Amino acid sequence: MNYFELFDLPLSFKLDTGLLSDRYRELQRAVHPDKFAGGSEQEVLLAVQKAAQINDGYQTLKQPLRRAEHMLALRGLDISGETATVKDTAFLMQQMEWREALEDIGHSQQPEVLIDELHSSFSAYEKVMFANLAELLLSTSEPDALKAADDIRKLKFMAKLQDELARAEDALFE
Repeated sequence: MNYFELFDLPLSFKLDTGLLSDRYRELQRAVHPDKFAGGSEQEVLLAVQKAAQINDGYQTLKQPLRRAEHMLALRGLDISGETATVKDTAFLMQQMEWREALEDIGHSQQPEVLIDELHSSFSAYEKVMFANLAELLLSTSEPDALKAADDIRKLKFMAKLQDELARAEDALFE
């Protein structure tokens, strides 16, 4: 299923999320199962299935990483269930530095400083990665699609790190 077609949106990583939300509400209104309450059981079932499909599409397009994965899947490169690791040495070194900084939070005299530094570092890295990813997804070349897949893997790792940072931050204030 091409969710961009479902929502009548251009196939692009840069997406007007306001327009996406408007289309989502329009589609949900059109297929809401209550509209088919007097219909046959099959009509109600189809409406429920279509509503679920619209929800999946909305969640996929709304979230940049899922949107990028969907764009690659539409090109035949499905990385959603894979467990491949990133082999970029510079990124692996950066991961180690971030992990060490995360571990230091619990032992620091000024954990707020470390937390702020990590938030800034994560944000700066993600900004660059998302800009790069947007460019790669514009390309139709196979090597660029493979690079985009690597960037998505890195950004998924970043999302996990941000979750860990949020938990470390929460633990300080409990």
